[in-house]
Amino acid sequence: MTILSLEHIKKYYATQKAVDDISFSIEQGSIFGLLGPNGAGKTTLLRMITGIFYPDEGTITFDGKRFDPLNDISKIGYMPEERGLYKKMKIGEQALYLAQLKGLSRHDAMQKIKYWFEKLEMQSWWNKKIEDLSKGMSQKLQFVTTVLHEPKLIILDEPFSGLDPLNANLIKDEIFNLAQRGSTIIFSTHRMEQVEEICNHIVLVNLGKKILDGTVKGVKQDFKDNEFSIQLAEAPLSIASDAFDVVHSDDNHKLTVKIKNGYRSNDVLLYFLQQGITIESFSEILPSLNEIFIRQVEGTHAVTRSFQKIA
Repeated sequence: MTILSLEHIKKYYATQKAVDDISFSIEQGSIFGLLGPNGAGKTTLLRMITGIFYPDEGTITFDGKRFDPLNDISKIGYMPEERGLYKKMKIGEQALYLAQLKGLSRHDAMQKIKYWFEKLEMQSWWNKKIEDLSKGMSQKLQFVTTVLHEPKLIILDEPFSGLDPLNANLIKDEIFNLAQRGSTIIFSTHRMEQVEEICNHIVLVNLGKKILDGTVKGVKQDFKDNEFSIQLAEAPLSIASDAFDVVHSDDNHKLTVKIKNGYRSNDVLLYFLQQGITIESFSEILPSLNEIFIRQVEGTHAVTRSFQKIA
């Protein structure tokens, strides 16, 4: 079932097209990666999905009907990259206040806050002030206030920023749990390794346009170079085959080969087996999402800005 659909969405700022005719859909219960360098249009898209901005053209459909920010916002949890916590307020009071803003009664809010505080080991934080928290602690609190009203759609913009590996894994596990319980996650980040690990489906935008849309596995297959890694037990006397070229080799008899058009991986295996050489391992080399990301946006104005920020 499709939970969110964007059709021909456009958004302009003066003469600039921040979002230029973008369409995609997201299935319920999926973890969806919205990717792109700074200036690509991601934040504008997220703000339109949450009703902060209205599109100049196009249609947003949410939960089976045209998106109505006034009535649908209670079904959405948004954790923006720019954190929005009241620094002088105590943590417990803050969580309770934000939960009630999302429509929960005080009783229900207290129950859910206690559940999440115990789950993420935050019980002792109740009377701390926001200004006394580390960046990672603030991040955990922001995550809790985003999900505790059990929204159908959860939008997480750089959710692991400031978290140590232990807490990052803790939040990652909760993202998987939320998706398994039926929530849909939009995950926006610059960290491509996190996307590969977490997301089912991705969309890559650049300069306001959609340039990639597909499953993580499918996108990697689309950009593969027909290269394979092969580990041999011994070095062959020579390699001369019509089926492949050797791209790289090392002193441990490990080769990277590129199969030529019209040939298959079996032809590579057969070549070495016919020489009586034992093959210890053989695997296809797929590009990482980071490599694909750079390949698709390298040299554009947007990616230059992105690299400057990351640096």
